[in-house]
Amino acid sequence: MPRTELSALPDDARVWVFAASDTLSAEAEALLLSSTDAFLDGWRAHGTPLSCARELREGRFLCVAVEQRSAGASGCSIDGLFRTLRALEPQLRTSLVAGGQLYWRSDEGVVERATREQFAVHAAAGLVRTDTPVFDVTVSTLADWRQSFERPAATSWHARYLNATPGGPFT
Repeated sequence: MPRTELSALPDDARVWVFAASDTLSAEAEALLLSSTDAFLDGWRAHGTPLSCARELREGRFLCVAVEQRSAGASGCSIDGLFRTLRALEPQLRTSLVAGGQLYWRSDEGVVERATREQFAVHAAAGLVRTDTPVFDVTVSTLADWRQSFERPAATSWHARYLNATPGGPFT
């Protein structure tokens, strides 16, 4: 079974979440999704088609999922996904595969991003609190994407930055 709907994949499917550094325009969303679909339609690992799907949330978070029971993605096939997305970045005018950013929803409902140090500064200023919704781009299963990708900072690994001293160690 090649590309399918995300709802058709099991909770234990492996996921990768790519976060655009900026919210995508409607045109950029269409380009990202059509290019991702084209890649997924031909995605194979050692010649075996992969059962996979994708979803875009908030105009910036792309989740790509692979059902691992019948055939799992290999290192080379995963590298192909990353190369495809990296090649789109200039056209999208945003970064998709760079890491090191944290994302949260402001009190106004806007998705914000910052480095770890900047996030701690925002927390110290009271702009990020224990009840602030954060986005966990490190989720690795479809169950986590479905249930805990967006959750209160207090219940996420982001909580370690809520009491950090700005300018101190950030791990």
